[in-house]
Amino acid sequence: MTTTAITDIACLVTNDPSLGDGSPLGLIRDAAVVIDGDRIVWAGESNRAPAADKAVDAGGRAMIPGFVDSHSHLVFAGDRTQEFNARMSGRPYSAGGIRTTVAATRAASDDELSANVARYLAEALRQGTTTCETKSGYGLTVEDEARALRIAARHTDEVTFLGAHIVSPDYADDPAGYVDLVTGPMLDACAPHARWIDVFCERGAFDGDQARAVLTAGIAKGLHPRVHANQLGHGPGVQLAVELDAASADHCTHLTDADVDALGQGDTVATLLPGAEFSTRAVWPDARRLLDAGATVALSTDCNPGSSFTSSMPFCIALAVRDMGMTPDEAVRAATAGGAAALRRTDIGRIAPGARADLLLLDAPSHVHLAYRPGVPLADAVWQRGARVA
Repeated sequence: MTTTAITDIACLVTNDPSLGDGSPLGLIRDAAVVIDGDRIVWAGESNRAPAADKAVDAGGRAMIPGFVDSHSHLVFAGDRTQEFNARMSGRPYSAGGIRTTVAATRAASDDELSANVARYLAEALRQGTTTCETKSGYGLTVEDEARALRIAARHTDEVTFLGAHIVSPDYADDPAGYVDLVTGPMLDACAPHARWIDVFCERGAFDGDQARAVLTAGIAKGLHPRVHANQLGHGPGVQLAVELDAASADHCTHLTDADVDALGQGDTVATLLPGAEFSTRAVWPDARRLLDAGATVALSTDCNPGSSFTSSMPFCIALAVRDMGMTPDEAVRAATAGGAAALRRTDIGRIAPGARADLLLLDAPSHVHLAYRPGVPLADAVWQRGARVA
């Protein structure tokens, strides 16, 4: 292997307090990082860096771990421009929402869907996202859901079965029958292609009993649970997620004190998706309340064609700082280490010996610029698995 030392880093975010200033970000000033193959083998102050075969001068810029986007919906076709335009113009719109995307996705070829996934992942990578989870959920038949997962697995290891996104239009008059399909033949076909199982536990989608049936069936098949919870109103999603030791409860917009306490005391990560609130003009989640309760918080894009059509983690960081009560430090940690926790990964989201060499060099002297300069492309260089990719 050829070792590479990246030197003259003005401010290094390690997310490892033992390596830096003792803060949660583990900040190191005037830092260096040494990569060997796809792993980090050293991180610390530049004047203590070991010799390496190659050197890269960071030029006094800041470096953070690659972003970990733990919630996206990338296997889809079509877009919903008219829906967004109507919503932002104050006009009613009834073209079908998710059902519109389901129809377009079913009609698309495998090659078209795979090209779309690759396009959005490349778009995210250019902005510093080096790990991305993505879901099915726009097929809603046994064949289409399994197809979506096979396509997703070509592009990422973090694949989630979301057959329980909404009740399929084919079962509009028989939601119980659709739950039986999801927990039976659809799960049998999809489980081999996924790591995770998810359910949209919400009024108008799946209630608490239905969500429990979906998740427990997935657990029995070896899938790990995560939950779309409490986005549109108060409901059982967060409590169910904590009870079943789900890796994350995602959205967490409408929370009772009991929900906040449960997240603060358990291992389930509260994943916040500010792009959805931005694109729907909904109430913002209160990140401050969760953080003060001791909950682990992640930030993610929720990239999807209907309610959050962004792949930009920097944009989500800026929204979280501006409108959700997070400090810049907290938001950067949530977009890196928080996302890793939401995927139950310890090899990403940090810059420390043994971690995967996923790095983002910013065209800025501090990570704070991600919130300080919203909308400005700050990714100067990106390394994924030790290879410079952007």
